[in-house]
Amino acid sequence: MNNSEYNKAENAVDNTKDTLKDAATNAKWKIEELADRAKDYINEKRANDEEAQQEDWLDRVKNNASDAWDDIKDKANDAWEKTKDAAEDVKAEWNKKTN
Repeated sequence: MNNSEYNKAENAVDNTKDTLKDAATNAKWKIEELADRAKDYINEKRANDEEAQQEDWLDRVKNNASDAWDDIKDKANDAWEKTKDAAEDVKAEWNKKTN
């Protein structure tokens, strides 16, 4: 088996790692923004002469976190498939060389 097949699989793994790191970093930034968003929510309610409610706020956070999780899940699934495909290509190449 030549090194290009191994390199292809290694690159797929590296891309998977980078994709998941980026997704985690994006989620972390969303979490760090919560305090600012909480202030915005309270000010919005105050401007509309409404009472800010913790339950309403938590629903907004939950919806945002759900969207972030969907993004992470999609990227993780895509990374998994690419890595799996590269591993199968390496395995097939290996089988050709050894049979």
